[in-house]
Amino acid sequence: MNTFMKRLNYLVNGVVAVMVIFMFAQCTGNSGQSTPAGATGEASGTTNMKIAFVEIDTLLLKYNFWNDVNEEMIKREENVRATLTQKGRELEKEAQEFQRKYETNAFVSPERAQQEYARITKKQQDLQTLQSRLTDELAKEQNKNNMILRDSINSFLKEYNKTKGYGMIISKTGFDNLLYADPIYNITQEIIDGLNARYTTPARD
Repeated sequence: MNTFMKRLNYLVNGVVAVMVIFMFAQCTGNSGQSTPAGATGEASGTTNMKIAFVEIDTLLLKYNFWNDVNEEMIKREENVRATLTQKGRELEKEAQEFQRKYETNAFVSPERAQQEYARITKKQQDLQTLQSRLTDELAKEQNKNNMILRDSINSFLKEYNKTKGYGMIISKTGFDNLLYADPIYNITQEIIDGLNARYTTPARD
């Protein structure tokens, strides 16, 4: 069970650290277009390029959609853990009872002991199959959520940039290739506010 729990914890806790890389590049096509304050960079010394960056870790932490997703995944993990723990304890109890009967010659015949042993072995195999299936289901659900997150961000940035006219919006994820950037290029909070404004929190029971 320890191995399974480690896999589950890695799945859920690793969600926040997932590198949702998005880069929206669009040529402005108009060198005379006005430049937003604090967002102009020089490219090759002749071409103006409006650039900005988004801190992905901060975005994931404050994006309401992602918080709701994580909360739901944690609940599912807890349900899976409770189910497997209960079944595991039942199996352990039955195995201990089999061991006690076997050691005290409580079975009416060797054939009956073999039947009970086969039943417990089959139950153990079924539990392993269930564990694998539930783990795979959680992983598939998380992958789907990651895709929805990526599409949500990219879709918003396309609309957002229609009026902003950035030539490039870069993702900043801690110690990645973007080692330093002037805070004036940071549009993280603006993106978070926009994403949250268009996200509708699901109704809760």
